[in-house]
Amino acid sequence: MSDLLHTPLHDLHVELGGKMVPFAGYAMPVQYPLGVMKEHDHTRTRAGLFDVSHMGQVIVRGPDFATAARAFETLVPMDVLGLDTDRQRYGFFTNDAGGIMDDLMFANRGDHLFVVVNAACKGADIEHMQAHLAGVEVTEITDRALLALQGPSAETVLATLDPRAAEMAFMDVATLSLNGAECWVSRSGYTGEDGYEISVPADQAEALARALLDHPEVEAIGLGARDSLRLEGGLCLYGHDIDTGTTPIEGALTWAIQKVRGDGGARAGGFPGATQIFAQMADGAARKRVGLLPTGRAPMREGVPLFAGPEGGEQIGKITSGGFGPTVGGPVAMGYVTRDHASIGTTIYGELRGKRLPLNVTKMPFTPANFKR
Repeated sequence: MSDLLHTPLHDLHVELGGKMVPFAGYAMPVQYPLGVMKEHDHTRTRAGLFDVSHMGQVIVRGPDFATAARAFETLVPMDVLGLDTDRQRYGFFTNDAGGIMDDLMFANRGDHLFVVVNAACKGADIEHMQAHLAGVEVTEITDRALLALQGPSAETVLATLDPRAAEMAFMDVATLSLNGAECWVSRSGYTGEDGYEISVPADQAEALARALLDHPEVEAIGLGARDSLRLEGGLCLYGHDIDTGTTPIEGALTWAIQKVRGDGGARAGGFPGATQIFAQMADGAARKRVGLLPTGRAPMREGVPLFAGPEGGEQIGKITSGGFGPTVGGPVAMGYVTRDHASIGTTIYGELRGKRLPLNVTKMPFTPANFKR
């Protein structure tokens, strides 16, 4: 633990009784005295505050936004050029085989792109952008923290600090004044709930976090509940549900590729792996990420092999994320299965401690998304 990096909120986590664990090179709170189950439920019913300062924050700037957008489109299969000012979009870097190098969020801030990448990938992502984005400047932001306020009370809470927060719609981005700090705020998150992600100057992060925690609707939430919330929301965890060996089509992320960048679109291709991705878009992939509901009470976690029948036969896939869903009230999982077994309602079997137990392929998310439309 002594060799791990600390976020600007480290001392506050310790003060609040956070159980600190290693995560992506940082000491991060996995839970607080409230406990993972109650932290999960509090976020679903009120508002939870997460420290996500370990994530990478990057500015991509060219002589104008169009130059930066066109450059960024050489690395992602998303419509960057057509993104309106102060709007955000989900995306991912692809490799030459069509695999996903990382997933990310990017926003049009008028004269530059603001990009947020995963903590474990940020070094490689920044090097990738710096090496391949021509005619633009790629700058890692190292003097800001990143907070996430998530849950149905998030709007009410944040609007007490700046009323403009309530005017934002899902995936809007704005610069707000929160507790005296100039913050870059997006209405988005990783829980399936309404909420915000807040980039705040590092030296003002603790004061803002305390101001938010002073609100009776807000509790500090750790990585444990963050994982169960995103799993119920059907959201991928990079390095587990998607990786360099997973294409967007296999990962059920085709929706994130806008028509203008798809085969036949006005700006089709031009990103790594386009040929492979377009072929799978046309013909389908041999496997697919699906939602899975175990019929029993035992959670089935990452790595559990999946089979078509209760005995015999070849393995047809494996679970990539799984656990107990507090809101669902039972175990939930996601994983990859062959195309022939990916239809909703199909019963398959997971091998757990030498026994094959049934699961049903189901649609995701497992709980309804409550984003502010």
